[in-house]
Amino acid sequence: MGIDNLIALISTYARFSEADIAIIKSKFTQHKFKQKEYILQEGEVSTHLHFIAIGLVRIFYVKDSKEITSYLSSDNGFVSSYSSFINQSKSYEYIQCLEKSQTLAITYKDMQELYETVPQWERIGRFFSEQNVLCLADRLLKLQSIPAKEKYLEFLKTSSEKIVQRTPLIHIASYLGITPESLSRIRSEIS
Repeated sequence: MGIDNLIALISTYARFSEADIAIIKSKFTQHKFKQKEYILQEGEVSTHLHFIAIGLVRIFYVKDSKEITSYLSSDNGFVSSYSSFINQSKSYEYIQCLEKSQTLAITYKDMQELYETVPQWERIGRFFSEQNVLCLADRLLKLQSIPAKEKYLEFLKTSSEKIVQRTPLIHIASYLGITPESLSRIRSEIS
């Protein structure tokens, strides 16, 4: 199930031979996580990039003893502490499963090997990088310049149904940079 979705997704960005697909498949390993289990904790090195076959995951960091959610992802999405993964340095982020999750993961070493052995894989790496930059730029702009109600409406429009319906409101509020009380008020206004 998950590996076919992964191959279908990457095949929309590059063409791969059957031999390339076999090599790519061999580099991904399956992982299972329980609800609230951490994929990564602060201070650890992010050695894997995870494709979420099924599940719901959040990335957060701690500032002034408060958890700040920086990213939410679900089925067919990717997660990693990207700066830690790319630099193979300690992460300042946590990656936590909000529900039971299954991922397909590739190590940093195997990612680098794919760049060398499967030339089209570089397109996939570029895609990951571009999407990450766009996500960060969009998030920064919205956090700094859009009123809370508009942030929430945009979140509803651009997030998967699973993320909207299953993510605890405290994490959605944190992700949007607003208080849980403000989010409750906004939700009441638009109901």
